[in-house]
Amino acid sequence: MDIQQLDRVPAFITKDGSEIRELLAYRNSCIRRQSLAEARVPVGGSTAPHYHPQTEEIYFILEGRGRMQLDDQTRDVGPGDAIAIPPGSRHQITNIGDVPLRLLCCCAPAYEHEDTVLV
Repeated sequence: MDIQQLDRVPAFITKDGSEIRELLAYRNSCIRRQSLAEARVPVGGSTAPHYHPQTEEIYFILEGRGRMQLDDQTRDVGPGDAIAIPPGSRHQITNIGDVPLRLLCCCAPAYEHEDTVLV
């Protein structure tokens, strides 16, 4: 049984500039085809606009307020919102609140720097 505790998982910076803690993926568990990470975007910060040629993502907002840009659409998001990001879609999230924006990122296949294209 693979169980990871968020506070014990080391953080790293992704190619798009977000700080993530990879909770479950092939690198640290029996999971092989996807990954689950917690991401944090500081107040006033944002990820770099980017897309993933192969990976589909789901963002699930835990805390804070964000402005999600997906291709030519923009929406404000908050706790409880789930955002579908198809492969190849340009996206960026900006923290528009007064606390760090925290979200879960589910990627299939698992997140890889090599599948992140900055635009």
